[in-house]
Amino acid sequence: MLGLENKLKKEYEGKSAQELADAPVIAIQGVSEGDAELLLKAFNIKTVRDLGTNKFFRWAQSISNLAE
Repeated sequence: MLGLENKLKKEYEGKSAQELADAPVIAIQGVSEGDAELLLKAFNIKTVRDLGTNKFFRWAQSISNLAE
């Protein structure tokens, strides 16, 4: 696997990177249906790919990395 077993809900373990990228954000361990609804409303995020490529989250990650 991709070394992500403890980061995904059980039903998504063993999926390919492509399948995971296209999976709903609830595939990620700790992301609830309610969280998914809020992400959709606030940022139009539906999939893991949307979450990972969201410009606001990427900007925040860059700033955090620079601050380390």
